[in-house]
This record gives sequence, C-alpha cells and structure tokens, in this order.
Amino acid sequence: MNPIDPEKTNRIAITSLWISALSIILILLYIIFYVFQRGFPVIGIDFLLGWPSNNWLEGGILPAIVGTLLLGVVALLFAVPIGVGASIYLSEFTKEGKLTKLIRTGADSLNAVPSIVFGLFGLTLFLFYLNMKPCLLIAGLTLGFMILPTIMRTSEIAIRAVPVPDKEGSYALGATKLQTIRRIVLPSALPGIVTGVILGFGRAVGETAPIIWLISFWPANLPSSPLEPCNALTVVMYFLISEAQNPLFIQRAFGIALILLLMILISNYITRTLNNYLTRNIRR
Repeated sequence: MNPIDPEKTNRIAITSLWISALSIILILLYIIFYVFQRGFPVIGIDFLLGWPSNNWLEGGILPAIVGTLLLGVVALLFAVPIGVGASIYLSEFTKEGKLTKLIRTGADSLNAVPSIVFGLFGLTLFLFYLNMKPCLLIAGLTLGFMILPTIMRTSEIAIRAVPVPDKEGSYALGATKLQTIRRIVLPSALPGIVTGVILGFGRAVGETAPIIWLISFWPANLPSSPLEPCNALTVVMYFLISEAQNPLFIQRAFGIALILLLMILISNYITRTLNNYLTRNIRR
C-alpha cells in the first residue's frame, strides 16, 4: 500500500476549499445580478416613497417598507431581552445539568422549525384564543418567537467565549457576579451578541409565512400604534407573484425582492463593521 503524500493531500484540500468558497461567491453574485437585472427598472423615487394604488399593482411601496422595518423592531424588542437574559442565565448562573441541556436542545429544535409553524402558532394564540385582530404587535411578536432561539444561542456562545481569567480577576478585586457580568462579560461578548441580533433582524424582515395571516394586505397604511394593521414587503411580493397576470406584476415583485436583498446585505455589512469596531475597542 502506497503511503499518502502529505503535500499532495494538502494541495487537494486547499483546492477543494477554494472551489467551495468560489462557488458560494459565484452563486451569490448570480442571485444579486439576476434580481438586480429584473428589479432595477422599476426602482425609483415614486416606487420607494410613493403610496400604492390598485391593490399594490400601481404606485409605490412606502407603507410596506416602513411596516417591514417596524416588524423587525418589534421582534427585536421582544426577543433581545429574553434571549440575552436566558443566555446569561445559562452561562453564568446555572451548572451543567439536565435542565440546561433540555433548554439548549429546545432552542436548537426551534431553530429548525419551519417558519410556517410559527405563523400557525401566532394565528392560534393571538387571533383564536386572545381574539385579537391582525396588527403590527402580534405579527412582530410572532417573528420575535421565531428569532428568539437564534439570539439566545449566539449570545450564549459569545458569553461562554469570554476568558475565565478576566472574570476571575474581577472577582479577585471584590466585584460581585452582577458587576462582573455588567463590566466584564457583556462588554467582551457584545460583538457576538450584536451579530446574533442583526442576524435575527435579517431573518425577521425576510419572512413571509409567519405573518401572512397576521398583517393587513390592504388598505396600505402606516400604523400609528402597535395595535393597528401594517404591511410587509414579503407579503406584497407574494401577492404580486401569485396574482401575476402580466409581466409588470413580476417586475414589481422583483423590485421588492431587490429592496429586501439590499436590506439583508446592508444588515450583514453593519454586522461586520460593528464587530470590527467593538472588537478593536474591547482589545484596547
């Protein structure tokens, strides 16, 4: 049996990794180019800042843009305090045991649950049992339930990555556990926590299934309170595609898809920028 050549194996591994990375980049660039090519012709000031007419088939999509951002904000207001609080509890206040394993297993399982299931949960809880009407609040809370496991697990990983000597040094100086968490643990884990928060926001604004029954499609309006109906880009895009009777509908749907894609890319860019900034300041 011929011995394995380490250099040849290394070259094969590096080449395979380069091919994988290049494939991902090419696929992403193709998606961006295709959506840009189909959606850019409809993008303009009137499309971005105007009000829709004829059931979103004409006019602008400003209410849907604002509604999408508000849905993401409501989801974060619900998920961030609970997710970060749960991650602190699991990392700093409990020992490894059956309960912590059960919580982590549950969070990982919820991450794999299809988004339509969260939509059915929100529909059953808020509309059937609580007799609420479709509005910004219940749609945002449903999205918050969906992104909660992501924020909790990424925050826990970031908190567990804080060096133990840093915490022990804080205790040695007489700091309490809460003081150590506030002054040492959270600042050190902040880049990872921010990453989880922005990833959760990106997922929230890009989902259709969880909110398709929980928001108002028409009339298009800007909600003046959380209990009023709102619109969302993903639901409008779904309607345009499902009702596509001429190429203009498809083109408008691609215009909305381009805006959503830009939102996700911008959120990813903000994530990396904040991570680099926070990491540099923490190291100082």
